[in-house]
Amino acid sequence: MFNRTSLQAAAALVSISLVTGCGVFSDSESAGDQRIVVGTTSSPSTLDPAAAWDNSWELFRNVFQTLVAFPTGSTTPQSDAADCKFTDTSSRVFECKLVEGLTFSNGHKLDAQAVQYSIERIRTIDAKGGPNGMLGSLGKIDTVGDRTVVFRLNKSDATFPFILATPAMSLVDPAEYPADKLRTDGKVMGSGPYVLDSYSERKEAELTKNPSYKGFADRKNGGVTIKYFDDSEAMVGALRKKEIDATYRGLTAAEVVALQEDKPENKGLQIVESTGADIRYLVFNTQNKSVAKLPVRKAIAQLVDRDELVSKVYQGTAEPLYSMVPKGIAGHTTKFFDRFGSPSEEKAKKILRNAGITEPVELDFWYTTDRYGSSTAAEFAELKRQLEESGLFKVTLHGKPWKEFQAGYQNGDYPVFGRGWFPDFPDPDNFVAPFVGKENVLGTPYESPRITNELLPKSRRDSDRGTVTDEFVEAQEIMVQDVRLLPLWQGKLYIAAGEDIGGGERALDPQTVMQMWELSRRASW
Repeated sequence: MFNRTSLQAAAALVSISLVTGCGVFSDSESAGDQRIVVGTTSSPSTLDPAAAWDNSWELFRNVFQTLVAFPTGSTTPQSDAADCKFTDTSSRVFECKLVEGLTFSNGHKLDAQAVQYSIERIRTIDAKGGPNGMLGSLGKIDTVGDRTVVFRLNKSDATFPFILATPAMSLVDPAEYPADKLRTDGKVMGSGPYVLDSYSERKEAELTKNPSYKGFADRKNGGVTIKYFDDSEAMVGALRKKEIDATYRGLTAAEVVALQEDKPENKGLQIVESTGADIRYLVFNTQNKSVAKLPVRKAIAQLVDRDELVSKVYQGTAEPLYSMVPKGIAGHTTKFFDRFGSPSEEKAKKILRNAGITEPVELDFWYTTDRYGSSTAAEFAELKRQLEESGLFKVTLHGKPWKEFQAGYQNGDYPVFGRGWFPDFPDPDNFVAPFVGKENVLGTPYESPRITNELLPKSRRDSDRGTVTDEFVEAQEIMVQDVRLLPLWQGKLYIAAGEDIGGGERALDPQTVMQMWELSRRASW
């Protein structure tokens, strides 16, 4: 149904070991009973799927089920809680038949009515910054008996199965989750591979195997403890002291480089590298007068030196990005480089002078201090240096913790701010559609009728996703003309782990979400 080949590179995983002569991991007799402790700097912003369009998905993937999902090695949606398919030729009727005998971990039945309830409460609650924005093509949901769910779309949308595969569409127990408001008691009830036994915000989550689970995940451990760290230095320290078995998300570039060195403190450690499609970019809020003028935004685009940024701050753990669609995804281009070329103070000055701007432009740049790793502060310091060295800009930096930062950009408080994007699914649509329109994930309206009314609808009629390149190339050309978003770099993800931990090379799915069930402990080395 979908083109697998063109998207396969987005999910390719490569293992790089620090241990000379290390062989392939194999499960021991008791590996499935061993508990794994994973550290991360990325804690959930919410425990309710109806509110989450962010890294909360990392937890959700492991405790909830979705109708379809991305099993290891797959870049197209496959069966999880149901077998699903389009039943028409225009990608508007999507039918799912649930696996027989599904239950939530409390014993309550997971039937067609529970599926309908789970998706409809997302639309009813419509949480600010939540995943309702992903359901724009959904018209209505019908159920047939206890096991069949029919999604009737209001327009063609070949990406709808990808959307259903995101943890945002997690299935919840109607008896546990209010229909019209978010659950706020700090508890979770799902049907996924694990049960959330306990949760302490920004500190720890305890997961144990769900005995009633029916799905594709082959759990290779007895349970997982996730420890949330405020900074990566403490997380790496805990890894070296064997207080945790592995780290996920939050390592700085310097830490990755240091962990790869042949030094005594790295003995018994390994690095697993993912070539995933996460990106970083700047957002310009044109409702703020400091960046309302297009020449100001163009001048910034003309000055930013991505090569220097990546070299100084990320030390080879990222690469320059010149379009919102990254390498490895169909439709990737280098449109920003094609338009602006190499960084040039002379060209930037000319852009501003032609617009009658002769004094340095004062700007406020905002970033989050605890979502994308501690390298973010260094990144913004480098951007400030580059812009101010030209004499054309004066930049003031502001950093806030994620929750405060998120509230600020959703309220439209920031003229320029940095965001990261970990893909909802490996399709070019997911690197364009979320950022355009009056209501988008950025909290800053970006209306482009050609993109939203013509290019995206046209591309969504075709379930062969390898044939929609032209639409996304044009969309990116429009984005370059508008300079509302400025792509900066495309990163790599790293798992650092003890040498006795296997499965790291299989643990990241195409959404760069950690599949904890793939991790196992080797009984002996």
